[in-house]
Amino acid sequence: MNKLLGNALPLSIAVIVNGWLISSLTQAAEISENTNSLQQIVEYAESLNSASETTEDSNSSEQVTSVSQLRDVQPTDWAFQALQSLVERYGCIEGYPDQTYRGNRAMTRYEFAAGLNSCLDRIQELIAALPQGVSKEDLDKLRRLQEEFAVELANLRGSVNALEARVNKVESQQFSTTTKLGVEVIAYLSDAFGERAGDVNQATLGYRTRIDFNTSFTGKDRLRTRLQATNLRLIDTGATYGGNFGLGTAGLTGETRFTPSSVTENSQVTINQLQYRFPVGDRLTFYLDAASIDPSFITDPISPFIETATGALSNFGQVNPVYFPIGNQAGIGANFLITKGLSLDFAYLGEGGNANQPSLGFFNGGYSAFAQLVYSGERLKFGLLYLNSYSREFGVDTLAGSNAAKVIGAGPVVGNNYGFQANYRFSPNFELGGWVGYTAARALGIKGDAEVLNYAATFAFPDLLKKGNYGGFVFGMQPKLISTSNAALAAAIGLPDGERSDRNTGFHIEAFYRIQLNDYISITPGFFWLTAPNHDARNPDAIVGVIRTSFVF
Repeated sequence: MNKLLGNALPLSIAVIVNGWLISSLTQAAEISENTNSLQQIVEYAESLNSASETTEDSNSSEQVTSVSQLRDVQPTDWAFQALQSLVERYGCIEGYPDQTYRGNRAMTRYEFAAGLNSCLDRIQELIAALPQGVSKEDLDKLRRLQEEFAVELANLRGSVNALEARVNKVESQQFSTTTKLGVEVIAYLSDAFGERAGDVNQATLGYRTRIDFNTSFTGKDRLRTRLQATNLRLIDTGATYGGNFGLGTAGLTGETRFTPSSVTENSQVTINQLQYRFPVGDRLTFYLDAASIDPSFITDPISPFIETATGALSNFGQVNPVYFPIGNQAGIGANFLITKGLSLDFAYLGEGGNANQPSLGFFNGGYSAFAQLVYSGERLKFGLLYLNSYSREFGVDTLAGSNAAKVIGAGPVVGNNYGFQANYRFSPNFELGGWVGYTAARALGIKGDAEVLNYAATFAFPDLLKKGNYGGFVFGMQPKLISTSNAALAAAIGLPDGERSDRNTGFHIEAFYRIQLNDYISITPGFFWLTAPNHDARNPDAIVGVIRTSFVF
């Protein structure tokens, strides 16, 4: 029999097929002149068999000529005689290469149809050989087997009809023929600890919910509409020293962000992403965005921890902050595949506004324009990024680092941002990566220049302790203002009198362990430790403990 039947036909089905074969032969012998119905069945089974051949079968089968060749079939098995008849009388069965039949294994409808078609082919051969091919004694035995297993045949027919009804119901009630629904819910139970951080914080529960509608019209394009709601907030580090411009106090620095949207949005539902992606030929893909966007929507940020639901706990631990010098509201971008594994990604993105001035226009307001060369090898990946930004109001706020590193308060700012990021997979269970980001900012209001630096090393441990789980460790320095060209600029962006840069270097140390409960739910306990919040050693250490629960469907 066809190898699909040999791979999946259980003993009970073998008996049923044997009985059905017997019944068909009996009727064919008695009414040989009426072949139209039989031919219709054959043609239908052949069409199903051709469909089954589109599925892959990793277990090849071998024709057997004696039931004794199937070492897992014993004479005491209740269906032994049926198998013996199919194998030795009609040559209508196959087994695995290891000489097993595996009669208790379930089979698909495709597999049953393929095996049935093989038996029908055998029926035609036997009919052609009548009366010599089949004796009257054989037909009598076939008729008795058919009568004995009439109940099983009726049950099988009922099961098939029920399955067809369920499939039709699912197809008629599916969400959309062109749109797939994706849901992501992240809940953070968090608190801060430290000499000052512990006093100004308490345990809180925050969340972020996303609903994605991914639509494809050609099979290669994608229209994504993302709705988002969040109530996440920044945790106060308790810092009292260093720059405090922008967020009001030195303790609210952006160093404690969980995600880019870790600022209270009063749980309002907003259109967070509206993007249409489509290919032009085999090498070029375009992106059109009409809502919030950042370079990571278009290019690969080369970070194993980039996914907010399953990666690092902190915003800084997820990706190089140099990708996000300003918030963007709309744009156009593209990927161009130069050679296999090497691409050039680029985009022009318009800056988003604030509540009083939502947008200044795609070309009249702020913007960021970037290009990144990305190499993706079997083990090594790296990217070389250049991003030019201009903002009238938001400086070069990368949503991380010290307050002074945002360069806010000196009027419009032009930023030349450079990034190098890499990741190397040493084995399936260990990856080493990291990044360096540098920004040269020029203030156009209070004229002057400022420099901002950040770096990190990442250590990833896929399948740590158990398959599906994930361990991660990050060590780095969040964005730090390393110099300003004059005292007026330093004072304008919030530095204390007499200081021209962040006073000290604070390190970011983060560890987390994701426990994958099933395909959809994970729990990630962990922490990140700021050794000198706001890059000022006079501020006591702050430790943020987190338990993140993620539901991704």
